[in-house]
Amino acid sequence: MIITTTESINGARMQVLGVVFGNTVRAKHLGKDVMSGLKSLVGGELQEYTEMLADARTEATNRMINEAQRLGADAVVNVRFTTSQTMATAAELLAYGTAVKLLKE
Repeated sequence: MIITTTESINGARMQVLGVVFGNTVRAKHLGKDVMSGLKSLVGGELQEYTEMLADARTEATNRMINEAQRLGADAVVNVRFTTSQTMATAAELLAYGTAVKLLKE
């Protein structure tokens, strides 16, 4: 499965299958939240949140790929990521793009 942020794949003719999504909602872990709060007092990277967001991005991407595979796609183009706060202690990470079938010349 080819995943790209570009609108097309160089030299490839494509059939658009549709928009595909993958998302996950993650909540803060109390222990990690306390550690991050302490870290924010002295500055620096909040490693606990960096790891949580990296895991969320991977999960959302995998879910998007699974949806594209169900459509019979060979690639997902124009991939984007977005986040939103769903409640005070939780956030959604959404991956989306256009599933395409690569056509033979």
